[in-house]
Order: sequence, then C-alpha cells, then structure tokens
Amino acid sequence: MKFSETYIGGILFASASLLTGLRTTLKEFFTPKVTEQYPENRATLKISERHRAMLYMPLDENGNNKCIACGLCQSACPNSTIIVKTKNIVDEESGKSKKVLDEYIYDLGSCMFCQLCVNACPKDAIAFNNQFENAVFDRKKLVIRLNK
Repeated sequence: MKFSETYIGGILFASASLLTGLRTTLKEFFTPKVTEQYPENRATLKISERHRAMLYMPLDENGNNKCIACGLCQSACPNSTIIVKTKNIVDEESGKSKKVLDEYIYDLGSCMFCQLCVNACPKDAIAFNNQFENAVFDRKKLVIRLNK
C-alpha cells in the first residue's frame, strides 16, 4: 500500500494540492493588472499580430486578387461561411475550360475564425486582418463580398 493511499497520506496529498492552487491564486492576485480603456483610447490600443478578426483578399503587384476559384477554402470551412461562385471560360487556344472567380462571399457573422480556409488556400489568396470593430445591428451587413 502506497503512502498516498493511507488516511494521513491522503490528507497530506490534498493539502499539497490545495497549497499549489493557493500559490497560483496569490501570485495572480499580486501581479499588476493591465486595463485598456477601449473606446476612449483607440489610437493606443495594441492588437496582437496573431489576432484573427476579418477575412480579406490581399492583392498582387498588379492590383488583382490571387484567387484561382479552386473552392478549397469553401470545402475546408466547417460551417459554410464561404461561397465561391465561378464562371467557366473556354480558352480559345487550347480549347479547355477554365474557372474564373465571379463572386467570393464571406459571412462574418457565422465565421469561427479557425483559419482552416487560409491554410487550405494554395495561392495565399485570403488572409485574416486585425480589423475587429465589426458590430452591426443587422446580420445581413455581415455578409461581405470580398472580391471587388
């Protein structure tokens, strides 16, 4: 029989566990708190670079979006917040049809910010930015067309 399985050993183990929790609580109690005065101090507000706030489509050096309309982001999204609408254009030289992006619709209101769509994109055509002020009164305003 182990010492921790005895009556006295159980009391000592529970006391050690309690003291560990109290030590953590007291350490956090005496650390200085940092409070951001949000609406008043927007200019000095610091947002982490890793913060995922809103999806956008970065442009290439010619000012065009990089999306090839493959639909991988749409299929990777767990709750279908992305809809990729395409047009088929037939290339006259080769005779093959090619997908061209017509509309890229993003529903910010139902996005989980999991970044699976960004990871699935082979051309880095979508990314998250730090624009976090997206409060609206109507959910229809959260459905955004990203390719403009």
